[in-house]
Amino acid sequence: MSGFLFVVPPLVGHINPAVGVAARLAERGHRVAWVCADPALLHRLAGQDARVYACAGPVPGAEGAVRPPDLRGAEALKFLWEWYLVPLADAMAPGVRAAAEAFRPDVVVADQQAFAGALVAERLGLPWATSATTSAEFTGAYDGLPKVAEWLRERLTELRTRIGDPAQTADPRYSPHLLLVFSTPELIGPQAPLGQRIHYVGPSLADRPAGPGFPWEWLDPGRAKVLVTLGTANADAGQRFLAECLAVLRERADRVQAVLVDPGGTLPAAPADRFGKDVLILPSVPQLPLLERMDAVVCHAGHNTVCEALWHGVPLVVAPIRDDQPVVASQVVDAGAGVRVRFGRVTAPRLGAALDTVLNDRAHRAAAARVRTAFRAAGGARAAAGHLERLASHSSP
Repeated sequence: MSGFLFVVPPLVGHINPAVGVAARLAERGHRVAWVCADPALLHRLAGQDARVYACAGPVPGAEGAVRPPDLRGAEALKFLWEWYLVPLADAMAPGVRAAAEAFRPDVVVADQQAFAGALVAERLGLPWATSATTSAEFTGAYDGLPKVAEWLRERLTELRTRIGDPAQTADPRYSPHLLLVFSTPELIGPQAPLGQRIHYVGPSLADRPAGPGFPWEWLDPGRAKVLVTLGTANADAGQRFLAECLAVLRERADRVQAVLVDPGGTLPAAPADRFGKDVLILPSVPQLPLLERMDAVVCHAGHNTVCEALWHGVPLVVAPIRDDQPVVASQVVDAGAGVRVRFGRVTAPRLGAALDTVLNDRAHRAAAARVRTAFRAAGGARAAAGHLERLASHSSP
């Protein structure tokens, strides 16, 4: 039996993939624990029985951790690092160290954006694995931005002097021991790096705690089904886009039925009755079981949403907002599994044309099916757990 300490940021899209891996390890008899700045969120996603060590750190949406919704491109990236990722690492480090000393793991599993996990493990001499919940860092996203890449390296070097081992040189985003990438080259593309320590395991999907009941009887078998979602972190930026989606969907009510996720309540709610028979607007949905019934997804190109859709062979309309989303959107388009539109400027006619294309063009559905096949062959949480077990068995006590 080995011990695995998962270090994650308080972000749903980064915790969910790790939940499936942790569950597999626990099923095999291993000790599993977590470090997170939002224990309540971790328990909601991983279950109330999860062993969680609390730590300090900014939680998105809290005072001081709110990003202006209009930030895009390099400015959004700089804000993310300066005001969230670097402060998060500094704040988490004491809690991560205390958890490691109390739990005594054989391996630390550090999310790629929870730098404290990697750097504290490095300082304590513990083997650590990278949990890469987005593939954007593996696509040469900064190749044409040398000044940005250098600025990021400087921030990480400064972090190492504060919380890591100054004698080490490994980038805390890329473990020298094991990188678990929750995607496959069939989506990432030919630029996906190869190496003995890099393993593409595809999406890690696990049963999630049941939320509010969904009116499954509302779904009409005679019409195509579309899910519209901007994820959990973009409620502040989505009002105009969701309004355009609503107009497009109502124009196609004779042949399309849609579920629109509006966590911020920016649109008037439509109950599942004669006034809401075409578009159902809800603050949250059971996304995984719902995707089994969808014919298309309109989304922000968040890595988890894209991978969950393609796991079910569902083609996409992607409208990236910021961060890694433009990179993931390009992967979807290059794989042939979807169409890209401009989040901030798309009009209803353009959005409608994109939706019609993914619903009616067999090529997009065939491409999505190819990615689905690759994802399911990659092994997901089971394969990731196996790689972690091997790392633990080959590491010195």
